[in-house]
Amino acid sequence: MKIHFADIGAVRNKPDEVMIFLVGADKRLSTAAQAADKRVGGALSRAVKSGRFSAKRGQVANVVAAAGVLLIGTGETKALDFQSLENLGGALIPHLNAAGVKSATLVVEDIKGTKISLPEAAARIGYGALLRSYRFDKYHTKMEDDQKPTLQALTIALSNAKVAQAPFSELEKVAEGVFFTRDLVNEPANVINPETLAEETRKLSKLGVEVEVLGEPEMYKLGLGALLGVGQGSSKESQLVIMRWNGGGKGKAPVAFVGKGVTFDTGGISIKPAAGMEEMKWDMGGAGVVIGLMKALAGRKAKVNVVGVAGLVENMPGGNAQRPGDVVKSYSGQTIEVLNTDAEGRLVLADALWYTEKHFKPKMIIDLATLTGAIIVALGTSRAGLFSNDDRLAEQLFRVGKEIGEEVWRLPLAEVYDKQINSDIADMQNIGKEREAGSITAAQFLQRFIEKGTPWAHLDIAGVAWAKKDSDTVPKGATAWGVRLLNQLVKEYYEGR
Repeated sequence: MKIHFADIGAVRNKPDEVMIFLVGADKRLSTAAQAADKRVGGALSRAVKSGRFSAKRGQVANVVAAAGVLLIGTGETKALDFQSLENLGGALIPHLNAAGVKSATLVVEDIKGTKISLPEAAARIGYGALLRSYRFDKYHTKMEDDQKPTLQALTIALSNAKVAQAPFSELEKVAEGVFFTRDLVNEPANVINPETLAEETRKLSKLGVEVEVLGEPEMYKLGLGALLGVGQGSSKESQLVIMRWNGGGKGKAPVAFVGKGVTFDTGGISIKPAAGMEEMKWDMGGAGVVIGLMKALAGRKAKVNVVGVAGLVENMPGGNAQRPGDVVKSYSGQTIEVLNTDAEGRLVLADALWYTEKHFKPKMIIDLATLTGAIIVALGTSRAGLFSNDDRLAEQLFRVGKEIGEEVWRLPLAEVYDKQINSDIADMQNIGKEREAGSITAAQFLQRFIEKGTPWAHLDIAGVAWAKKDSDTVPKGATAWGVRLLNQLVKEYYEGR
């Protein structure tokens, strides 16, 4: 689906096109809507006076089907922010597709009360519509007509369309990163494995991203024993992908993002129950976000130096698989007793984090991982768990998450939890001594691979990486949660600095 912007004076109501008008909580029709109302014999006026249309945010009224006129409520306009405007645009898409609409024009004439400029508001509405238009249909060989999307183009008409195009063009590049992540995470594990996912990252070189891939021989030579232990039961070779975008000043320390990329997680010898195991194709969601983020930042030519590192493995049982009770030596030199082979993501991240620290000396590190089921018990599916050694970085993530709708909730790190991962025969064990505080002890484990003085945040995205139902800007399936959050974080706090 394509999003276009046009000057309102140039828009003509074509016979095969749907016209859409915004209506605020006061139910007053805009000038353009009043003109349309006259053409359809006052049907819009009657609709807004009807008790069925309250003009609450996202409510759509199909006023005159034959004339192709729709109204969509904005609710209280003074309460509109970027997130609600994006949701407004996203709410239109399923409605238009369900009606079989091929082309539509949304008139954004005036939004009184909001502090957001009209061009920026129009851009955000278009962005939300674009995000909601995503589909992953490549493996459907047969589809009923009512399952196929029909909408091909959405035009947003306003008085200064050219001014709206600039912010939208940047947002469109972020959407491309989101879609790349969603595609990678939605793919089945017989298509995306460590080797093929590493090949997908090479596509970023077309945007100017420097991509380096370390295979098992290189990692054995370096000593990435924690990561390699996870993948040793698989026939697919483990990989470490390093992506660099050099958009900032030469010699400036980069910001770094590290992702867990377990392309399929059986649990290994500590095998998972069969029910729901098919969902473990998205256990590479953290790596998927890092890859999509690099695409977004490079696509919009972000003025910042960025490093993205993804540890890619497949966790399988087999004759050479890691056993419960094994001890591995990590890249940092610290030893780990592996009590549960299904607590594997932290082993992958341990080496990936240390590699990032040692080779790039970043000004900050954020890692993302579908790490623990415990975080879903704690926070459900509306927020990611946030753990950090730096109050400033934690506050930045919290504020930006609220702004764009990818929210985080901070949980504690403390010595009392750290003691729970001390091992009797190694430096640490990969699960806590008790079942309690599982997400926290996992984060404590990761913190042991962060050098003192490096601002670091860990985002446990197990509850938000995948959606089981549609929302306004996120169709069911892979969400790409984190691409938008981290893009905005970089833009507001690190770009140009």
